[in-house]
Amino acid sequence: MKITLQMSVIMAAVFATLCLGVAITGFSALDGITDPVQRADASGFAWFWAFLGAVAVGFGGLGLWLARTDPDREDA
Repeated sequence: MKITLQMSVIMAAVFATLCLGVAITGFSALDGITDPVQRADASGFAWFWAFLGAVAVGFGGLGLWLARTDPDREDA
């Protein structure tokens, strides 16, 4: 299966939105946790999803950059 560059950028945007949404939900839920061990675990979980979202944003940005600077692009 061959994925086009534009499709990979769209998939990266969807994945980044999902990951960052989970991270925001995790960070917002930290206020209600009183146990320090559970709070630390939840914080690590939220940071993990934030990292995944940042990686997806980075790859999506790289894909956009490649799409705009490729001189051999077919749909130019």
